[in-house]
Amino acid sequence: MAPSPRRAAGRRLQLPLLCLLLQGATAILFAVFVRYNRETDAALWHVGNHSNVDNEFYFRYPSFQDVHAMVFVGFGFLMAFLQRYGFSSVGFTFLLAALALQWATLVQGFLHAFRGGYIHVGVESMINADFCAGAVLISFGAVLGKTGPAQLLLMALLEVALFGVNEFVLLSLLGVRDAGGSMTIHTFGAYFGLVLSRVLYRPQLEKSEHRRGSVYHSDLFAMIGTLFLWVFWPSFNSAPTTPGDGQHRTALNTYYSLTASTLGTFALSALVGGDRRLDMVHIQNAALAGGVVVGTSGEMMLTPFGALAAGFLAGTLSTLGYRFFTPILESKFKVQDTCGVHNLHGMPGVLGALLGVLIAGLATHEAYGDGLQSVFPLIAEGQRTATSQAIHQLFGLFVTLMFASVGGGLGGLLLRLPCLDAPPDSQCYEDQVYWEVPGEHEDGAQGTLRAEERDTEA
Repeated sequence: MAPSPRRAAGRRLQLPLLCLLLQGATAILFAVFVRYNRETDAALWHVGNHSNVDNEFYFRYPSFQDVHAMVFVGFGFLMAFLQRYGFSSVGFTFLLAALALQWATLVQGFLHAFRGGYIHVGVESMINADFCAGAVLISFGAVLGKTGPAQLLLMALLEVALFGVNEFVLLSLLGVRDAGGSMTIHTFGAYFGLVLSRVLYRPQLEKSEHRRGSVYHSDLFAMIGTLFLWVFWPSFNSAPTTPGDGQHRTALNTYYSLTASTLGTFALSALVGGDRRLDMVHIQNAALAGGVVVGTSGEMMLTPFGALAAGFLAGTLSTLGYRFFTPILESKFKVQDTCGVHNLHGMPGVLGALLGVLIAGLATHEAYGDGLQSVFPLIAEGQRTATSQAIHQLFGLFVTLMFASVGGGLGGLLLRLPCLDAPPDSQCYEDQVYWEVPGEHEDGAQGTLRAEERDTEA
């Protein structure tokens, strides 16, 4: 039965009303709780004798710029591979990240930077909020094309809160080391999204199968996203680490890991592809797995050889996942993973967490010297042995999987509420459901969409 015009109009109002409500609520919370930190406040910064070049801005802002570009440009264009969903891929990335940055500032602030009744913000809090937005966008990739914008905003609201709690448990309570977020960002975001996709499973999704693929120009746009992410990933992993040798080492390890994952991806793609030809899906995604796999261990004494080995393994594993495991995930487990986040973020994230367990277990005072304090402060202070730190790292992985699975399940139940606007099975992966699309889609595609809408309502 076709929905009434009043009900359809009401669903169209969900996005603007939800945006206004969330922005209003966030603005009130900012007014009450958020203040500049000492490095940002005009009065506080000028107390004491120090040079302006000592301000944290000059050490952290270049990394922030790179991370920010990855979130808004890299993730957005990487998901623009669908032939009729480019506006939504880039546009909803923009929307979700903008909300996540504000909400994450509050959630992370209450958990990490709440002093004297206020949340104190600066460039470091901007970087941390971008990391949280990255996890949300990873989950978005799992349900890309199958959810409406109002659903996505609610998903972001829930996920940011759980991300903050999981991050606090791992980093503050368990003392886990995970600077580049193999666990807190990639594993959490991937499995939150995969469980969410499972709960939102659509048995009739084949009605939109003809839109699920890419075309030549959409794959080129996605490759732009890949190159942005690839180039800036050393900054992503090193941004939160201690300035000095730790930040330098993290960037170097990520740099070499990415190069090895790229060669591994090209090799495996040619070997397993049809007619021994390269598959652009593999190149766009699996080449980035090297950045994911050293997220945890990048600041540790991984060694350049270790970075190359980890990157190559991650690239090959991710490529094999796209070629063989994604179809099994959908047919056997009923998980419709649009972007293959399990292959790019899930498996390499878990592998990176396990690599962190290994490298932490091998940490010694002889290998790190005085630098042990900045990488493993609890070991340096004698509160833990290297084996104990490794066990905590492993436990952190299990905690992350638990938070992601439970959160994804709750999110799926929330997004299944019938009052929320979601595209019908025959109109998934289609921009015209939510966007005014000019040019080539105005006549032919619009007529097709209306015909499909009548079929769906019948």
